[in-house]
Parts: sequence; structure tokens; C-alpha cells
Amino acid sequence: MPEQSEPVRDTSETARPIDVAVGILIKPNGDVLLAQRPAGKPYAGYWEFPGGKVEPGEAILAALKREFVEELGIEILSAEAWCGVEHVYPHAHVRLHFYFSRSWRGEPQSLEGQAFAWQGSVAVSPVLPATIPLLDALDGARYGPIPA
Repeated sequence: MPEQSEPVRDTSETARPIDVAVGILIKPNGDVLLAQRPAGKPYAGYWEFPGGKVEPGEAILAALKREFVEELGIEILSAEAWCGVEHVYPHAHVRLHFYFSRSWRGEPQSLEGQAFAWQGSVAVSPVLPATIPLLDALDGARYGPIPA
């Protein structure tokens, strides 16, 4: 009898990307919140902006609001779309939809056991590869009005 094996995922450019809603919480002083990926997930220990997969039929902003309640126990009151990035990781092809939020209710809590940190200039390391190219643009955008 042949051995069972893991299904091979197609992470090539032609694979349909997984939509992911990503939120960048910005305090009045410009600090942003990053979360550390927990053990057992791909890229465990890497830092990222919180968020998660968009469910079938779910609007991206609705997914962002749901994920922030589930992960951090906060309610996003308003958010503005910032940019979109596609990235092919060894485990998945993702389409990241980044949003800025300066308005939320509650204090972030670690509901999924992840560490998190408020950062002025992002100094935590390592940061997920898809996020790295955005850090310079983020530094310019978060201290002023949200770019269109």
C-alpha cells in the first residue's frame, strides 16, 4: 500500500493567491502595533502586522475587523485602505491588503498567545519578508495624513 503524503501546494505565480486582511494600528504619536507569529505557524517568531485570511464571500474590511476581535480583542472603528502586495512564500501565495487604523475600541490583548509590541521606527526582527519593502513607505505615511 503506498504511503500517504502531504498534498503539494502550488505556490507558483499562477496559483490563486490567498487574500489576507492586514491592519496597521497607529497611535497618535505614530507608533504601530506588530505581532510575533506563534510557534507552530509558518515563519514562527517573525514579526508582522496583525490580520488574517479573508473567508469566502467576506469583504476585506469585514475580515480585518473580525481578525482584530479574534486576535487582539479590539474593535476597529474605522480603517483606510493603504496598499496591496502579492508575495509567494514557500507555503503559500498571498495577496495582502494593508489598512491603516487610527480609531479602535479597547486595548490590544494577546488572545492567541502571540507577543506584540508598539514600535516607533520598526526595530523588531525578523520581519516577514512581504512586509520589509513597506517599512520605509510606512515611516513616511504614518506621521501624516493617510495617502490616497
